[in-house]
Amino acid sequence: MTAPKAAGATIDAFRIGRIGKPHGVRGEVSMQFSDDVFDRTDADYVFLKVDGLLVPFFIEEYRFRSDETVLMKFCDIDDADHARELTGCEVFFPRDYSADGADDRVTWAEIIGYSVVADDGRRVGTIKAVDDSTINILLDVVGDDGSEHLIPAVGDLIKDVDKGKKEIVMTIPDGLLNL
Repeated sequence: MTAPKAAGATIDAFRIGRIGKPHGVRGEVSMQFSDDVFDRTDADYVFLKVDGLLVPFFIEEYRFRSDETVLMKFCDIDDADHARELTGCEVFFPRDYSADGADDRVTWAEIIGYSVVADDGRRVGTIKAVDDSTINILLDVVGDDGSEHLIPAVGDLIKDVDKGKKEIVMTIPDGLLNL
């Protein structure tokens, strides 16, 4: 097992889901997920947000219940009472694992925090959120000056995604940043 970063260190992770109710008496919990990155890489642990802090929980095993729910068993959580204490916790995935994964895909959840750079080299800003609630997915980008821009996440505009640099190179249509 690879240990997570030491206490007090900045944790670079992105949100992938939320813990639901306990399942059974062995300490399993249901987890609703928006990103199955934990299944596409060899991560030993995920972070749960407990009392405002990201705490590592080592994964013992999991199995899919549906396309959006997994039953997860964490090490040292061996009964329903301990599992119940995790109900409602947000689940985060360490970026280090997703960057090293064999899968080159980048998910919408994973790009939050990435820089957006115009294809002419100028920095546009940092992705604060991704609005995927409609058919037109929008990147909510905050500029260095504090300005906010909604940029369509259209395949024709995205020129390159560099997981190592945490950067997306895009063609920015004239006038888009002035809206």
